[in-house]
Amino acid sequence: MTILVVAEHDNKSIKAPTLVAIAAAQKIGDQIEVLVAGSECSGAAEDVSKAQGVTKVLVADHPVYAHQLAENIADLVVEIGDAYSHIMTPTTTSGKNFMPRVAALLDVAQISDISGIVNENTFERPIYAGNAVATVQTSDSIKVLTVRGTAFDGVPSVGGNASIEKLELIKDSGLSHWDKDEIVKLERPELTSASIIVSGGRGMQNGENFALLESVADKLGAAMGASRAAVDAGFVPNDMQVGQTGKIVAPDLYIAVGISGAIQHLAGMKDSKVIVAINKDEDAPIFQVADFGLVADLFKAVPEFEALIAN
Repeated sequence: MTILVVAEHDNKSIKAPTLVAIAAAQKIGDQIEVLVAGSECSGAAEDVSKAQGVTKVLVADHPVYAHQLAENIADLVVEIGDAYSHIMTPTTTSGKNFMPRVAALLDVAQISDISGIVNENTFERPIYAGNAVATVQTSDSIKVLTVRGTAFDGVPSVGGNASIEKLELIKDSGLSHWDKDEIVKLERPELTSASIIVSGGRGMQNGENFALLESVADKLGAAMGASRAAVDAGFVPNDMQVGQTGKIVAPDLYIAVGISGAIQHLAGMKDSKVIVAINKDEDAPIFQVADFGLVADLFKAVPEFEALIAN
């Protein structure tokens, strides 16, 4: 039983969720191969070959995979997929884009966002915005799975010595083409890998007031997040959204400011090790999951908090 993990990477190195997916794969079997599809991606291939538990790295290095278009990646995975019992990838924007296509082309059901593994055919996944866990059993010959990035501890990124094999498969569906990237360049850590996150909600009242949180985040070396309500109101861009419809995070410290705690937001951050909430409404649902809660006017509390950490 050999398992294929499709790596999340930037052509130079792999992303942390890939290590989580490999850890999940280890709970199923010990023959784990990783597919790195990209352009000039030898750096990412070398990187993942050092991860513990990987037996082989497959490299598809060609310009058609440069921007990891879903149609091309899906066709590539399907081409080699018959050799594997399980095909896995992290539940990221990229994974959620191409894996449903893989499942459809293989004519199997996809099991999304798994958070636990009972056995090789049975998996756990959160439902109802994370408030319940479903146990799902499949009889498909090939299991197509996406792995929740906070559900498993990633394998060590060093200590392995997997072989690297180059694939000569070129899959260009012609159904889509890359136009451009619009990437916000931040000096702060990326949300899904940050150890500290400071998030603001609708209580911030407008986008300008997020400067209060930015100052705190800078002093803590934290990433910036936001609730869906804040994003929908146009306060901040969508890539800052934390929650079931945004990014799933589990930092060491999550500071929620002016966030009431809608179910879909809690589903994206309740696995954080320590949660601190500041809200003027003492009945806000966020306090039900918070380890520390402060009922206060955030426009007074946040500057006072910043002054404390500055000292």
